[in-house]
Amino acid sequence: MISAERIAADFSALTQQIVSARGVAVNSYKRSCLERRIAARMRARGAESYASYARVLREDPAEYDALIDALTINVTHLFRDTEVWEGVAERVLPDLWAGNHATINTWVAGCASGEEAYTVAALWHRFLEARGEVGMTSRIRITATDLDPDALALAAVGEFPRESLRDTPADVRARYFTPAAPHVAAAELRRMITFARGDLLATAQPPGSVHLITCRNVLIYFDKPSQDAVFRRFREALAPGGYLVIGKAEAVLGESRLLFDALDHQIRLFRRPM
Repeated sequence: MISAERIAADFSALTQQIVSARGVAVNSYKRSCLERRIAARMRARGAESYASYARVLREDPAEYDALIDALTINVTHLFRDTEVWEGVAERVLPDLWAGNHATINTWVAGCASGEEAYTVAALWHRFLEARGEVGMTSRIRITATDLDPDALALAAVGEFPRESLRDTPADVRARYFTPAAPHVAAAELRRMITFARGDLLATAQPPGSVHLITCRNVLIYFDKPSQDAVFRRFREALAPGGYLVIGKAEAVLGESRLLFDALDHQIRLFRRPM
């Protein structure tokens, strides 16, 4: 029988191997989440121990891709938690548009297959269309990042199954998506978004360059020190007065609370102080 100490040592060696091979900071994931998702891949490959799974990875590098896919699963849909996006449309967009910004930069961090990025693009486009200023979309720049290159490739295509639009307002569905599934996002939205690979724990936007960050239901997978590190990156990236929106199951706790002003706990809306 393998001792608990041996299992712990093999697990540590496995995670370090993943970090070294792919540069993915898996040792910052919550331990329970990481164990569950590695265990799923171990079962799929018939590996009975962390050491044997490490051998699988060394002998079949393609398994790294399958593992990263498992680690970055993010079930989402457009306009998830509709009241959050209503709050952003009513409180955030008008304030940013009224500001003296030649370009308004939005960072969708952890964008997965793109639902959140297209939600933000639709919000901005609808806002400008209502103002009769749709010709000013060039002033809006949306950068959407994720760790998973396969998810990013799907996001760039902008096609979604019926389930992904279940919470999307009827007027948005009619205006910006084809009626039959798969629902294809309008070219106006696709042009507003740049998709790029990025690890929240390793990369960030230039300091002071971002006016709105959305990062919803991603931080729940990180341990507390890693969450704090990400919040510090967000604070650094945001311009003074810039906004942050996180998931409804997430919170800004401890010393990270000092980085932002809490504007609305119900929709998890925060702001970098001026």
